[in-house]
Amino acid sequence: MNYNVAFASSGDEKLDGLLKQTSSLVSLQSKLPPAPFALIGRARQDEQQFSTVLHALGYDAGSVSITIDGMGLNDPALLDHLDKLPGGDKADIEVKPEKGPLFTLGHVNINGLPPGFKAKPGIHAGQTAAAAPVLAATGKLTTRLRNAGYAFAEVSAPYAVANPASHTLDVTYTVTPGPRVDIGAISFSGLKRTEPDFLRRHIALRPGQPYSDTALQNARDSLLGLDLFSSVKPVPADKAADGRVPIDFHVVERKRHTVSLSGAYATDTGFTIGASWEDRNLFRRAETLTFSVAANGLGGTGTTAPGYDIKGVFTKPDYYARGQTLTLSAEGLKESPTAYDRTGILLGGSLTRPITKNTTITYGPSFISERVQQEGVTNTYVLLQFPINFSWNTTNSLLEPTRGHMLGLTITPTYPMVGTRHSPFVILQGSGSTYLPVERRAWGVIALHAVIGSIQGTSQFGVPPDQRFYAGGSGTVRGYAYQTIGPLFADDKPEGGLAMDAINLEFRQHITKSIGVVPFVDAGQVSAGSAPFKGTVRVGYGLGLRYYTSIGPIRADLAFPVKRTAGSGAFALYIGLGEAF
Repeated sequence: MNYNVAFASSGDEKLDGLLKQTSSLVSLQSKLPPAPFALIGRARQDEQQFSTVLHALGYDAGSVSITIDGMGLNDPALLDHLDKLPGGDKADIEVKPEKGPLFTLGHVNINGLPPGFKAKPGIHAGQTAAAAPVLAATGKLTTRLRNAGYAFAEVSAPYAVANPASHTLDVTYTVTPGPRVDIGAISFSGLKRTEPDFLRRHIALRPGQPYSDTALQNARDSLLGLDLFSSVKPVPADKAADGRVPIDFHVVERKRHTVSLSGAYATDTGFTIGASWEDRNLFRRAETLTFSVAANGLGGTGTTAPGYDIKGVFTKPDYYARGQTLTLSAEGLKESPTAYDRTGILLGGSLTRPITKNTTITYGPSFISERVQQEGVTNTYVLLQFPINFSWNTTNSLLEPTRGHMLGLTITPTYPMVGTRHSPFVILQGSGSTYLPVERRAWGVIALHAVIGSIQGTSQFGVPPDQRFYAGGSGTVRGYAYQTIGPLFADDKPEGGLAMDAINLEFRQHITKSIGVVPFVDAGQVSAGSAPFKGTVRVGYGLGLRYYTSIGPIRADLAFPVKRTAGSGAFALYIGLGEAF
């Protein structure tokens, strides 16, 4: 039989919403029409569920009554009444909550604590007696005890006693702390290739230090960060020996080699197709060796010929210090954007180390030997650079951040070793991004990005063309062809400048779990001088489509220039993996 269900207001919007959300009468109304006897059973099930909802919000003396066609569920005539209803009629069900007085916590008792231990259960007398924080206090107490060295501490579920006269709820927790212990011997199970001594040095966990669940989880996260393991689980021994608890990390190693394929498309830079091969554990201590090759500039309006990029990168974690990573790279490339043609060899070495939890510094020398042609003039450059980068990152994801901030500052002193009329110069560049969720579950996010750069120490044409600043394209102002914003030669080809600034604003809106739309506005400018915020500001706008996957969103952005410039079309399309910034 079919039925209608109506809820009377209790005066508490949150309570009314939870009653409807947890009601089987509502959730199954259109899916499984019940027989009369089953309908009564469904209503009785809701009565029990509604009692739990009332207690969860602190209404311990509340009640909910359910009637069907004005008859109570215990009315002996109800079943016969429903059986006799004509086939086309619907039963009318009414739910009436009586929430009663709101209970608060009275006494919060914690029995069995170790001497001197300060309990912080997260609840206190006088607060609303909602179920969630009362139940969560068991876990909080257990965590605090184990972080204080009581590895085998147990805390009972709360024993609650309601006092209807005073509208209070007294709760009692019983603690069994066990002995206070230290970390014992550290071992690893499941290793196939990795050196265990390296892993012991890598984790910030040493035998003899006080036992702590948080320390174990930090060690686990540190091991996962090496990208060697698909799973890591710290397992303390069941009992201590001589005041110490042995710890065994159960690990599952990932496959040693990875082959990757990649592709991207933009109307200005054309197709980019690449492949890479990686050894993630070269010398058994998490060293990685990656070889990659890519073809670029295939069919783009902002390129004059196809190019290539061949690169090898070696990384070694914990190089002479825990957390410090050595990176060595060698690269050969050819590229032909509208502004210039470039063929070069790049060699580099850098050290990356954390300064704080969210801040890192990267520094090291790089060597560039290249031949660059611009406006029919070919020059050979040999550059020695020493970039220093500071980065601060509090975002929650690499490919799809929904909250947090990023700041970056790069200082690149450059010394031309070969070439005429070229003086040393310094490239300064800063960038920042912020992500603000404006909807529940971060289905709507405001994303803001800005970049600013300046070259100091020489004139505009004293800087090799590929080292100058350009704007236009997916990295700066979408809608304009790659590098076409800024000063131009007489033939309308980009000169490149000594200063640049750009800003990007997006609203990232989920439509479904896997589909989203992103309206955006970009603006930027490039100037021949070294002072930013000078030049002609160009603005682009458009709409993007996102398909969200487990490895990040697949992005398609359609952008339009507010005012077309030489070399730019009426629109531009960008397709790739990950957000624009």
